[in-house]
Amino acid sequence: MNQFLVNFAPLIALFAIFYFLIIRPQQKAQKEHKAMLESLKKGDKVITNGGLYAEVVSAKPEEDFIKIKLNDDTVVKIVREYIAKKID
Repeated sequence: MNQFLVNFAPLIALFAIFYFLIIRPQQKAQKEHKAMLESLKKGDKVITNGGLYAEVVSAKPEEDFIKIKLNDDTVVKIVREYIAKKID
């Protein structure tokens, strides 16, 4: 039994390092992004994944789409998850 633990100790250590350096930070970033998407409201300035700078026109929490205004004439619907970040 003791030899079994000695053989698998490096594997367990590698998994622990992998978890704390890759998996955990990624889960934290996903939670922060989800919270940011849920907090969007009319008038917020955002950047999309495509690099477009826009203003939120309509962001109802129960909908999958958000309406954004690119300029004075252009309003488009975008999938909520394609908002990269909110500009303060």
